[in-house]
Amino acid sequence: MRRLILAAWLCLLASPAFCAAPSALFYMTDAADSVRSFLAHSSKIDLLVPAWYSVDESGLVTGAPNATVLKAAQSQGLPVMPIVALFGKTKFHNLAGSEAAQKRMNDALLREARLHGYVGFQIDFEHVDYLDRELLTILVARSANTLHKAALKLTIATVPNAPGYPGNGGFSKWMFTDWRGAYDLAALAKSVDLICLMTYDEHTRWTMPGPVAGWQWTVDNLDYALQSVPKEKLSLGIPLYGYHWYTGAPITDKTTGDERPNLTGDSIKAADALQLSTEFAAKPDWDATDHTAFFWFYRDQLREWVFYTDQRTFRDRYQLAADRGLEGFCSWSLGQEDPEIWTVLTDRTASH
Repeated sequence: MRRLILAAWLCLLASPAFCAAPSALFYMTDAADSVRSFLAHSSKIDLLVPAWYSVDESGLVTGAPNATVLKAAQSQGLPVMPIVALFGKTKFHNLAGSEAAQKRMNDALLREARLHGYVGFQIDFEHVDYLDRELLTILVARSANTLHKAALKLTIATVPNAPGYPGNGGFSKWMFTDWRGAYDLAALAKSVDLICLMTYDEHTRWTMPGPVAGWQWTVDNLDYALQSVPKEKLSLGIPLYGYHWYTGAPITDKTTGDERPNLTGDSIKAADALQLSTEFAAKPDWDATDHTAFFWFYRDQLREWVFYTDQRTFRDRYQLAADRGLEGFCSWSLGQEDPEIWTVLTDRTASH
């Protein structure tokens, strides 16, 4: 809170550019809770990025807007920039290896943008092989060139990839080869209008319990990105959800009958996390090192862990984006948030 008050005082003394609040980019899914959250809080959103489209390896784009959401956004003059998504190493490699497929995709993006009044698209290509790094860079440059000629924007969501090479362990190697290594931030920044750095997830169902986006992990990835991406083109990812880790039933091999452990985790909305804390009388705590909310409780004589984003978790990362002078922040996704985060943000007309 002291930092927010200090920032307000500095704002009174500084130039208008210094005072500009970070741009608020929110992702939205087709889930009813996500749509309801958008309709309730649209005045505090600067750019809506709905997950409406996907593309396959042939370049075929499928998807359509939510009519209610699109009408509401357009009535408020709120820019809409849908995601076009593709997940999978083989699928991406085939798309990136075919200029015809890419042209098919880009033609469809132009068609949909003109038909529905979008300001552009955001590429969300994940689980891309690190050996296809150059192919991703070339594909993005082609798409950006096509959209820019039509006065449209192209942005991209990237997996955070500090320090730029794998560590010692097998999991670290897998994260680099299959998730982090494909994004050449310096090259991508030359083509796109904005890079949304997905500083989530640090810990997942694949890992031991821990924060979705620990503080030092977030700062390290942000600092690494800022080495090659202008701050005016960088948006800091802030997760709105959490994870719940627990022990599942043993997994049995259907052939041998052998059993193996099933330590797992599921993503969880802030409201569902707080419901768990109430049900099991678990008091939410604050991790001062990682700037995140968490709690634990016992069920069936086993400890379960929950890390999630409350208002304070969100506020600290919002302030980090402001302190670094970034273009803004990007949050996945509406409908999963602690309602109190909206007290951190001002209305669109008041903040810009």
